[in-house]
Amino acid sequence: MSSMTGRRPTKERRKWSRLPLAIPVFVRSRDGKGKDFLEFATALNVSAGGMLLAVRRLMAEVEQLRLEIPSAPLPSTAALPVVARTLSAKTLRVTPSNGYYLLGLKFRRPLPVANKPARKRKLISQL
Repeated sequence: MSSMTGRRPTKERRKWSRLPLAIPVFVRSRDGKGKDFLEFATALNVSAGGMLLAVRRLMAEVEQLRLEIPSAPLPSTAALPVVARTLSAKTLRVTPSNGYYLLGLKFRRPLPVANKPARKRKLISQL
């Protein structure tokens, strides 16, 4: 038993670790009348399989969503790794919380997870 709660610890069912990051996200979908909408939201935590998203608009639990993560434009010639900026997701649960709705989302396809540890890079300051 857990000494703090008096309950037995439950086994974590998630396949991927969650990262507690606040990330701005644009949400695109259709409302109940079939009208397209765009909503600004904040991801509260992210994993390779999904995210917890805070939004102001109530959305249906089975709704398919298109998520767009804004970023600064990068030159096409830059030798940078390929990153996901647009994701498709399905709403698994909706929980009201202090004027917001917390959406538990599952990505249509899990994000790729690197198997190798990241290489350390030397940072060179121009200052």
